[in-house]
Amino acid sequence: MRMDHVSYACEHDGLAATTERISSALGVEAVKGGVHPRFGTRNMIIPLAGHKYLEVVEVLDHPASDKAPFGQAVRARSAAGGGWMGWCVEVDDLAPFEERLGRSAVNGNRKFPDGRELVWKQIGILGLIADPQVPYMLKWEGDPGLHPSNAYDSNVKMSSLTIAGSAERVTEWLGEPVERPLEDVAVNWVAPHGTPGILSVTFETAAGAVTI
Repeated sequence: MRMDHVSYACEHDGLAATTERISSALGVEAVKGGVHPRFGTRNMIIPLAGHKYLEVVEVLDHPASDKAPFGQAVRARSAAGGGWMGWCVEVDDLAPFEERLGRSAVNGNRKFPDGRELVWKQIGILGLIADPQVPYMLKWEGDPGLHPSNAYDSNVKMSSLTIAGSAERVTEWLGEPVERPLEDVAVNWVAPHGTPGILSVTFETAAGAVTI
């Protein structure tokens, strides 16, 4: 179990403009992700050091986005003005989460322009919608070289999260201490009785610390 990525729902002016603001603040270039046909969304990727990445995601006018929880989550966050939607933990086995949550993981995929396909399974988006402090869980499948963090070598590091919520709640959700997947990412837990969710993420860049 380890931290994999953070998701930012695009703001009112769309995917390109939102991504440009974030990538400029971090002093790096974003790369095209692609369409998630099962979810009715598309994304842009900012690779980070330590096998992590940041995705900026936009909902599409597509029937899948009305049915898939991920599409629903992106639409709701963007409709509220955009911003941090959630964080994701990579696991080796989704079965314990499927058993605990009482449902099956769903398939995800997106294709590269050259025809290669990134594939994974994920679970927990409904939990994130209900309680945005908790992560969703993902298991990558297929070619590990296609992991979004490998788009280019990045020196930008995710150093800390500020989350409205409590470590105890997220530990309960994960079934093991929340500190384990976060490893080298510090978390400032604030407002445990307030509206939950990611408030900000701090990155170490060539120009120093940048908080978004």
